[in-house]
Amino acid sequence: MTTYESELLRVLDERGYVHQATDAKGLDALAARQVVPGYIGFDATAPSLHVGSLVQIMMLRRLQQTGHKPIVLMGGGTTRIGDPTGRDESRKMLTDAAIAENIAGIRKVFEKLLTFGDGPTDAVMVDNQDWLGQLGYIEMLQKVGTHFTVNRMLTFDSVRLRLEREQPMTFLEFNYMILQGYDFRHLSQEMGARLQMGGSDQWGNIVNGVELGRRMDGTELFGLTTPLLTTADGAKMGKTAGGAVWLNEEQLPAYDFWQYWRNVDDRDVGRFLRLFTDLPLHEIARLEALEGSEINVAKVVLANEVTRLVRGADAARSAEATAAETFAGGSGEDLPTLAVGPEGMRIGSVLTEIGFTASNGEAKRKIAEGAVKLDGDAVTDPASLVLPAEGQEIRLSLGKKKHGVLTR
Repeated sequence: MTTYESELLRVLDERGYVHQATDAKGLDALAARQVVPGYIGFDATAPSLHVGSLVQIMMLRRLQQTGHKPIVLMGGGTTRIGDPTGRDESRKMLTDAAIAENIAGIRKVFEKLLTFGDGPTDAVMVDNQDWLGQLGYIEMLQKVGTHFTVNRMLTFDSVRLRLEREQPMTFLEFNYMILQGYDFRHLSQEMGARLQMGGSDQWGNIVNGVELGRRMDGTELFGLTTPLLTTADGAKMGKTAGGAVWLNEEQLPAYDFWQYWRNVDDRDVGRFLRLFTDLPLHEIARLEALEGSEINVAKVVLANEVTRLVRGADAARSAEATAAETFAGGSGEDLPTLAVGPEGMRIGSVLTEIGFTASNGEAKRKIAEGAVKLDGDAVTDPASLVLPAEGQEIRLSLGKKKHGVLTR
Protein backbone atom coordinates (compact mmCIF):
# COMPACT_ATOMS: atom_id res chain seq x y z
CA MET A 1 0.00 0.00 0.00
CA THR A 2 1.25 3.47 -0.87
CA THR A 3 2.32 5.63 2.09
CA TYR A 4 0.78 9.08 1.92
CA GLU A 5 1.81 12.21 3.79
CA SER A 6 -1.64 13.84 3.80
CA GLU A 7 -4.58 12.61 5.85
CA LEU A 8 -6.82 13.11 2.80
CA LEU A 9 -5.04 10.61 0.55
CA ARG A 10 -4.43 8.26 3.47
CA VAL A 11 -8.14 8.09 4.36
CA LEU A 12 -9.31 7.80 0.75
CA ASP A 13 -6.80 5.01 0.08
CA GLU A 14 -7.48 3.04 3.29
CA ARG A 15 -11.23 3.09 2.71
CA GLY A 16 -11.06 2.03 -0.93
CA TYR A 17 -11.97 5.20 -2.83
CA VAL A 18 -8.87 5.57 -4.99
CA HIS A 19 -8.78 4.14 -8.52
CA GLN A 20 -6.91 6.64 -10.71
CA ALA A 21 -5.13 9.92 -9.99
CA THR A 22 -3.57 12.34 -12.45
CA ASP A 23 -0.69 13.02 -10.02
CA ALA A 24 -1.13 11.33 -6.66
CA LYS A 25 2.25 12.49 -5.33
CA GLY A 26 1.59 16.11 -6.25
CA LEU A 27 -1.93 16.05 -4.78
CA ASP A 28 -0.61 14.41 -1.59
CA ALA A 29 1.99 17.16 -1.15
CA LEU A 30 -0.58 19.88 -1.77
CA ALA A 31 -3.11 18.39 0.68
CA ALA A 32 -0.40 18.05 3.33
CA ARG A 33 0.43 21.78 3.28
CA GLN A 34 -2.88 23.59 2.59
CA VAL A 35 -6.66 23.41 2.43
CA VAL A 36 -7.61 21.91 -0.94
CA PRO A 37 -10.97 22.94 -2.40
CA GLY A 38 -12.25 19.96 -4.38
CA TYR A 39 -15.45 19.30 -6.26
CA ILE A 40 -17.68 16.69 -7.84
CA GLY A 41 -20.39 17.47 -10.38
CA PHE A 42 -23.93 16.10 -10.27
CA ASP A 43 -26.42 16.62 -13.08
CA ALA A 44 -29.99 17.37 -12.00
CA THR A 45 -31.87 14.76 -14.05
CA ALA A 46 -34.14 13.65 -11.18
CA PRO A 47 -35.41 15.08 -7.86
CA SER A 48 -33.07 12.74 -5.98
CA LEU A 49 -29.73 11.04 -6.48
CA HIS A 50 -29.59 7.29 -5.95
CA VAL A 51 -27.22 4.95 -4.14
CA GLY A 52 -24.92 4.84 -7.19
CA SER A 53 -23.99 8.47 -6.39
CA LEU A 54 -23.42 7.88 -2.68
CA VAL A 55 -19.75 6.93 -3.02
CA GLN A 56 -19.11 10.33 -4.66
CA ILE A 57 -21.01 12.15 -1.91
CA MET A 58 -19.00 10.26 0.70
CA MET A 59 -15.77 11.36 -1.01
CA LEU A 60 -16.82 14.97 -0.47
CA ARG A 61 -17.56 14.07 3.16
CA ARG A 62 -14.06 12.57 3.52
CA LEU A 63 -12.61 15.72 1.95
CA GLN A 64 -14.28 17.83 4.65
CA GLN A 65 -13.48 15.39 7.46
CA THR A 66 -9.77 15.66 6.64
CA GLY A 67 -9.73 19.46 6.71
CA HIS A 68 -10.47 20.43 3.11
CA LYS A 69 -13.27 22.28 1.31
CA PRO A 70 -16.02 20.42 -0.60
CA ILE A 71 -17.64 22.14 -3.57
CA VAL A 72 -20.89 20.52 -4.72
CA LEU A 73 -21.32 21.40 -8.38
CA MET A 74 -24.89 21.12 -9.58
CA GLY A 75 -25.10 20.79 -13.36
CA GLY A 76 -27.95 23.17 -14.03
CA GLY A 77 -26.22 24.01 -17.31
CA THR A 78 -24.84 20.62 -18.32
CA THR A 79 -28.17 18.95 -17.48
CA ARG A 80 -29.55 20.86 -20.44
CA ILE A 81 -27.12 18.91 -22.64
CA GLY A 82 -26.92 15.47 -21.01
CA ASP A 83 -23.81 13.45 -20.23
CA PRO A 84 -23.44 10.85 -23.01
CA THR A 85 -21.16 8.64 -20.88
CA GLY A 86 -22.43 5.05 -20.79
CA ARG A 87 -25.59 5.83 -22.74
CA ASP A 88 -26.86 4.79 -26.17
CA GLU A 89 -29.44 7.52 -26.53
CA SER A 90 -29.86 11.17 -25.70
CA ARG A 91 -31.29 12.20 -22.36
CA LYS A 92 -34.75 13.72 -22.16
CA MET A 93 -34.70 17.53 -22.28
CA LEU A 94 -35.91 19.12 -19.04
CA THR A 95 -37.48 22.52 -18.49
CA ASP A 96 -35.76 25.20 -16.38
CA ALA A 97 -38.43 24.74 -13.70
CA ALA A 98 -37.90 20.97 -13.57
CA ILE A 99 -34.13 21.40 -13.25
CA ALA A 100 -34.54 23.93 -10.43
CA GLU A 101 -36.95 21.59 -8.63
CA ASN A 102 -34.52 18.68 -9.01
CA ILE A 103 -31.63 20.72 -7.61
CA ALA A 104 -33.74 21.65 -4.58
CA GLY A 105 -34.52 17.97 -3.97
CA ILE A 106 -30.90 16.86 -4.40
CA ARG A 107 -29.61 19.49 -1.97
CA LYS A 108 -31.45 17.76 0.91
CA VAL A 109 -29.07 14.79 1.08
CA PHE A 110 -25.97 16.99 0.94
CA GLU A 111 -27.25 19.03 3.88
CA LYS A 112 -27.25 15.83 5.95
CA LEU A 113 -23.77 14.69 4.96
CA LEU A 114 -21.83 17.97 4.66
CA THR A 115 -21.50 21.11 6.78
CA PHE A 116 -22.32 24.19 4.69
CA GLY A 117 -21.20 27.70 5.54
CA ASP A 118 -18.69 30.49 4.88
CA GLY A 119 -15.67 29.00 6.64
CA PRO A 120 -12.48 27.84 4.90
CA THR A 121 -13.53 24.16 5.03
CA ASP A 122 -17.30 24.64 4.88
CA ALA A 123 -19.08 23.12 1.92
CA VAL A 124 -20.66 25.26 -0.80
CA MET A 125 -23.08 24.36 -3.58
CA VAL A 126 -22.81 26.09 -6.95
CA ASP A 127 -24.68 25.75 -10.25
CA ASN A 128 -22.77 25.74 -13.54
CA GLN A 129 -25.73 27.39 -15.29
CA ASP A 130 -24.53 30.59 -13.59
CA TRP A 131 -21.47 30.72 -15.84
CA LEU A 132 -22.22 28.38 -18.74
CA GLY A 133 -25.49 30.22 -19.32
CA GLN A 134 -23.56 33.46 -19.75
CA LEU A 135 -20.96 32.03 -22.11
CA GLY A 136 -21.57 33.19 -25.68
CA TYR A 137 -21.19 30.61 -28.44
CA ILE A 138 -18.42 32.43 -30.33
CA GLU A 139 -16.66 33.20 -27.06
CA MET A 140 -16.82 29.53 -26.07
CA LEU A 141 -15.41 28.42 -29.41
CA GLN A 142 -12.56 30.94 -29.20
CA LYS A 143 -11.70 30.58 -25.51
CA VAL A 144 -12.26 26.88 -24.98
CA GLY A 145 -12.76 25.11 -28.33
CA THR A 146 -9.24 25.83 -29.53
CA HIS A 147 -7.83 23.67 -26.69
CA PHE A 148 -9.69 20.52 -27.81
CA THR A 149 -9.05 18.45 -30.92
CA VAL A 150 -11.80 16.40 -32.52
CA ASN A 151 -9.23 13.63 -33.02
CA ARG A 152 -8.76 13.28 -29.26
CA MET A 153 -12.43 13.77 -28.42
CA LEU A 154 -13.32 10.81 -30.64
CA THR A 155 -11.06 8.55 -28.55
CA PHE A 156 -12.92 9.10 -25.28
CA ASP A 157 -15.19 6.25 -24.21
CA SER A 158 -18.28 8.45 -23.98
CA VAL A 159 -18.01 9.10 -27.72
CA ARG A 160 -16.16 6.06 -29.04
CA LEU A 161 -18.46 3.44 -27.53
CA ARG A 162 -21.58 5.23 -28.79
CA LEU A 163 -20.17 5.35 -32.33
CA GLU A 164 -18.96 1.74 -32.22
CA ARG A 165 -22.50 0.65 -31.39
CA GLU A 166 -23.69 2.76 -34.33
CA GLN A 167 -25.90 4.85 -32.06
CA PRO A 168 -26.34 8.52 -33.00
CA MET A 169 -24.68 11.23 -30.94
CA THR A 170 -25.97 14.76 -31.30
CA PHE A 171 -23.61 17.71 -31.67
CA LEU A 172 -25.15 18.99 -28.42
CA GLU A 173 -23.93 15.92 -26.49
CA PHE A 174 -20.55 16.05 -28.23
CA ASN A 175 -19.98 19.40 -26.50
CA TYR A 176 -20.57 17.96 -23.02
CA MET A 177 -16.91 17.16 -22.32
CA ILE A 178 -15.83 20.63 -23.37
CA LEU A 179 -18.25 22.30 -20.96
CA GLN A 180 -17.32 19.92 -18.13
CA GLY A 181 -13.66 20.76 -18.70
CA TYR A 182 -14.54 24.45 -18.62
CA ASP A 183 -16.30 23.96 -15.27
CA PHE A 184 -12.99 22.89 -13.70
CA ARG A 185 -11.20 25.87 -15.20
CA HIS A 186 -13.91 28.26 -13.95
CA LEU A 187 -13.95 26.81 -10.42
CA SER A 188 -10.15 26.96 -10.21
CA GLN A 189 -10.19 30.63 -11.21
CA GLU A 190 -13.16 31.75 -9.13
CA MET A 191 -13.05 29.46 -6.08
CA GLY A 192 -9.51 28.12 -5.98
CA ALA A 193 -10.59 24.55 -6.77
CA ARG A 194 -7.58 22.32 -7.32
CA LEU A 195 -9.16 18.87 -7.33
CA GLN A 196 -11.98 17.23 -9.27
CA MET A 197 -13.19 13.81 -8.18
CA GLY A 198 -15.65 11.40 -9.78
CA GLY A 199 -16.38 7.86 -10.85
CA SER A 200 -13.98 6.00 -13.13
CA ASP A 201 -16.32 6.60 -16.08
CA GLN A 202 -15.56 10.33 -15.74
CA TRP A 203 -11.77 9.93 -16.08
CA GLY A 204 -11.61 11.35 -19.60
CA ASN A 205 -13.74 14.36 -18.70
CA ILE A 206 -11.65 15.03 -15.58
CA VAL A 207 -8.37 14.81 -17.51
CA ASN A 208 -9.80 17.31 -20.02
CA GLY A 209 -10.37 19.79 -17.20
CA VAL A 210 -6.89 19.28 -15.75
CA GLU A 211 -5.32 19.90 -19.16
CA LEU A 212 -7.56 22.87 -19.95
CA GLY A 213 -6.55 24.62 -16.72
CA ARG A 214 -2.88 24.09 -17.53
CA ARG A 215 -3.22 25.33 -21.10
CA MET A 216 -5.37 28.39 -20.39
CA ASP A 217 -3.92 29.53 -17.07
CA GLY A 218 -0.84 27.45 -16.29
CA THR A 219 -2.63 26.21 -13.14
CA GLU A 220 -1.72 22.79 -11.72
CA LEU A 221 -4.97 20.91 -11.21
CA PHE A 222 -5.56 17.36 -10.02
CA GLY A 223 -8.03 14.58 -10.78
CA LEU A 224 -9.00 11.50 -8.79
CA THR A 225 -11.51 8.74 -9.57
CA THR A 226 -13.15 5.94 -7.63
CA PRO A 227 -13.38 2.36 -8.89
CA LEU A 228 -16.47 1.38 -10.86
CA LEU A 229 -18.79 0.35 -8.07
CA THR A 230 -20.58 -2.95 -8.54
CA THR A 231 -21.92 -5.50 -6.07
CA ALA A 232 -20.16 -8.82 -5.54
CA ASP A 233 -22.44 -10.49 -8.09
CA GLY A 234 -21.50 -7.93 -10.75
CA ALA A 235 -24.69 -5.84 -10.62
CA LYS A 236 -24.52 -2.06 -10.92
CA MET A 237 -24.64 -0.35 -7.54
CA GLY A 238 -27.99 1.18 -6.71
CA LYS A 239 -30.15 -0.89 -9.06
CA THR A 240 -32.52 -3.60 -7.87
CA ALA A 241 -35.42 -5.59 -9.26
CA GLY A 242 -37.68 -2.97 -7.73
CA GLY A 243 -35.90 -0.04 -9.41
CA ALA A 244 -33.38 2.59 -8.31
CA VAL A 245 -32.48 2.91 -4.62
CA TRP A 246 -33.15 6.63 -4.14
CA LEU A 247 -31.47 8.64 -1.40
CA ASN A 248 -34.45 10.90 -0.67
CA GLU A 249 -37.40 9.80 1.47
CA GLU A 250 -39.89 11.18 -1.06
CA GLN A 251 -38.67 8.70 -3.69
CA LEU A 252 -38.04 5.68 -1.42
CA PRO A 253 -39.32 5.01 2.14
CA ALA A 254 -36.67 4.70 4.85
CA TYR A 255 -37.59 1.07 5.52
CA ASP A 256 -36.94 0.05 1.91
CA PHE A 257 -33.68 2.01 1.96
CA TRP A 258 -32.64 0.25 5.18
CA GLN A 259 -33.57 -3.13 3.73
CA TYR A 260 -31.36 -2.56 0.68
CA TRP A 261 -28.30 -2.38 2.94
CA ARG A 262 -29.49 -5.16 5.26
CA ASN A 263 -29.73 -7.52 2.29
CA VAL A 264 -26.38 -6.89 0.61
CA ASP A 265 -24.23 -9.86 -0.37
CA ASP A 266 -22.03 -11.17 2.45
CA ARG A 267 -18.95 -10.42 0.33
CA ASP A 268 -19.82 -6.72 0.12
CA VAL A 269 -20.25 -5.99 3.84
CA GLY A 270 -16.67 -4.94 4.69
CA ARG A 271 -16.21 -2.87 1.54
CA PHE A 272 -19.51 -1.06 2.01
CA LEU A 273 -18.79 -0.36 5.69
CA ARG A 274 -15.52 1.33 4.67
CA LEU A 275 -17.08 3.34 1.85
CA PHE A 276 -20.44 4.33 3.28
CA THR A 277 -20.02 4.64 7.07
CA ASP A 278 -17.83 6.58 9.50
CA LEU A 279 -17.08 3.52 11.63
CA PRO A 280 -13.38 3.19 12.53
CA LEU A 281 -11.43 0.69 10.45
CA HIS A 282 -10.67 -1.63 13.41
CA GLU A 283 -14.40 -1.99 14.11
CA ILE A 284 -15.09 -2.67 10.43
CA ALA A 285 -12.37 -5.36 10.44
CA ARG A 286 -14.10 -7.04 13.40
CA LEU A 287 -17.51 -6.93 11.72
CA GLU A 288 -16.40 -8.23 8.33
CA ALA A 289 -14.61 -11.15 10.01
CA LEU A 290 -17.94 -12.52 11.31
CA GLU A 291 -18.95 -15.78 9.67
CA GLY A 292 -22.10 -17.77 9.00
CA SER A 293 -25.31 -16.26 10.28
CA GLU A 294 -23.32 -13.82 12.44
CA ILE A 295 -22.54 -11.75 9.34
CA ASN A 296 -26.17 -10.61 9.59
CA VAL A 297 -25.16 -8.61 12.67
CA ALA A 298 -22.70 -6.69 10.49
CA LYS A 299 -25.40 -6.15 7.87
CA VAL A 300 -27.73 -4.62 10.43
CA VAL A 301 -24.91 -2.31 11.56
CA LEU A 302 -24.32 -1.35 7.91
CA ALA A 303 -28.03 -0.67 7.34
CA ASN A 304 -28.31 1.37 10.54
CA GLU A 305 -25.19 3.44 9.89
CA VAL A 306 -25.95 4.30 6.26
CA THR A 307 -29.61 5.05 6.99
CA ARG A 308 -28.59 7.24 9.94
CA LEU A 309 -26.21 9.26 7.75
CA VAL A 310 -28.55 9.65 4.77
CA ARG A 311 -32.00 9.71 6.41
CA GLY A 312 -31.30 10.56 10.06
CA ALA A 313 -31.15 8.67 13.37
CA ASP A 314 -34.94 8.48 13.79
CA ALA A 315 -35.36 6.90 10.35
CA ALA A 316 -32.68 4.29 11.12
CA ARG A 317 -34.28 3.34 14.46
CA SER A 318 -37.75 3.16 12.92
CA ALA A 319 -36.59 1.03 9.98
CA GLU A 320 -34.79 -1.44 12.24
CA ALA A 321 -37.84 -1.70 14.49
CA THR A 322 -40.10 -2.27 11.49
CA ALA A 323 -37.78 -5.01 10.23
CA ALA A 324 -37.80 -6.72 13.63
CA GLU A 325 -41.60 -6.54 13.76
CA THR A 326 -41.97 -7.77 10.17
CA PHE A 327 -39.98 -10.90 10.88
CA ALA A 328 -41.13 -11.31 14.47
CA GLY A 329 -41.85 -14.84 15.53
CA GLY A 330 -38.92 -16.41 13.81
CA SER A 331 -35.36 -15.87 12.74
CA GLY A 332 -34.24 -16.88 9.28
CA GLU A 333 -33.65 -20.40 10.57
CA ASP A 334 -37.25 -20.67 11.83
CA LEU A 335 -38.97 -19.37 8.69
CA PRO A 336 -40.09 -21.78 5.93
CA THR A 337 -37.19 -22.41 3.55
CA LEU A 338 -37.16 -23.46 -0.09
CA ALA A 339 -34.10 -24.52 -2.09
CA VAL A 340 -34.68 -23.40 -5.69
CA GLY A 341 -31.77 -25.43 -7.11
CA PRO A 342 -28.77 -24.37 -9.23
CA GLU A 343 -30.99 -23.46 -12.19
CA GLY A 344 -33.26 -21.20 -10.17
CA MET A 345 -37.06 -21.08 -10.20
CA ARG A 346 -39.70 -18.66 -11.50
CA ILE A 347 -41.21 -16.53 -8.75
CA GLY A 348 -44.73 -17.76 -9.48
CA SER A 349 -43.64 -21.36 -8.94
CA VAL A 350 -41.68 -20.36 -5.83
CA LEU A 351 -44.79 -18.93 -4.16
CA THR A 352 -46.73 -22.13 -4.81
CA GLU A 353 -43.88 -24.50 -3.88
CA ILE A 354 -43.28 -22.80 -0.53
CA GLY A 355 -47.02 -22.92 0.21
CA PHE A 356 -47.82 -19.20 0.11
CA THR A 357 -50.28 -19.57 -2.79
CA ALA A 358 -52.52 -22.44 -3.82
CA SER A 359 -51.72 -22.14 -7.54
CA ASN A 360 -49.56 -20.30 -10.05
CA GLY A 361 -52.69 -18.32 -11.02
CA GLU A 362 -53.07 -17.04 -7.48
CA ALA A 363 -49.35 -16.29 -7.44
CA LYS A 364 -49.72 -14.12 -10.56
CA ARG A 365 -52.59 -12.20 -8.97
CA LYS A 366 -50.57 -11.52 -5.82
CA ILE A 367 -47.62 -10.32 -7.89
CA ALA A 368 -49.93 -8.03 -9.90
CA GLU A 369 -51.24 -6.60 -6.61
CA GLY A 370 -47.66 -5.71 -5.56
CA ALA A 371 -47.88 -8.02 -2.54
CA VAL A 372 -44.74 -10.06 -3.30
CA LYS A 373 -41.26 -8.90 -2.31
CA LEU A 374 -37.78 -10.35 -2.53
CA ASP A 375 -35.39 -8.87 0.04
CA GLY A 376 -37.76 -5.95 0.44
CA ASP A 377 -38.06 -5.17 -3.30
CA ALA A 378 -41.47 -5.56 -4.95
CA VAL A 379 -41.64 -8.16 -7.74
CA THR A 380 -43.66 -7.12 -10.78
CA ASP A 381 -42.95 -9.89 -13.30
CA PRO A 382 -44.37 -13.40 -12.58
CA ALA A 383 -41.69 -14.82 -14.92
CA SER A 384 -38.83 -13.38 -12.82
CA LEU A 385 -36.17 -16.01 -12.14
CA VAL A 386 -35.13 -16.44 -8.52
CA LEU A 387 -31.51 -17.58 -8.39
CA PRO A 388 -29.64 -16.97 -5.12
CA ALA A 389 -25.85 -16.85 -5.23
CA GLU A 390 -23.97 -19.74 -3.66
CA GLY A 391 -24.50 -19.52 0.11
CA GLN A 392 -26.91 -16.56 -0.21
CA GLU A 393 -30.32 -16.40 1.42
CA ILE A 394 -33.14 -14.35 -0.12
CA ARG A 395 -36.10 -13.25 1.99
CA LEU A 396 -39.48 -13.86 0.37
CA SER A 397 -42.52 -11.94 1.62
CA LEU A 398 -46.18 -12.18 0.66
CA GLY A 399 -48.01 -9.30 2.29
CA LYS A 400 -47.06 -8.49 5.87
CA LYS A 401 -47.52 -11.89 7.44
CA LYS A 402 -46.04 -14.55 5.16
CA HIS A 403 -42.24 -14.68 5.09
CA GLY A 404 -39.78 -17.33 3.95
CA VAL A 405 -36.17 -17.93 3.00
CA LEU A 406 -34.98 -19.00 -0.44
CA THR A 407 -31.64 -20.71 -0.93
CA ARG A 408 -29.86 -22.41 -3.78
